[in-house]
Amino acid sequence: MDLLRIVIAILLPPLGVFLQVGIGKHFWINIVLTLLGYIPGIVHAVWVIAKK
Repeated sequence: MDLLRIVIAILLPPLGVFLQVGIGKHFWINIVLTLLGYIPGIVHAVWVIAKK
């Protein structure tokens, strides 16, 4: 299941974080990072998914 979340996180980082932790602190951080740059959003999303 984590592999599927990582693939989703690469395509749409906030969705990957949402599927892992729901709407919370990490979701909003990822939205901001994705708006600032797509790559930081991906890195953060994969980190959140791998951490849990």
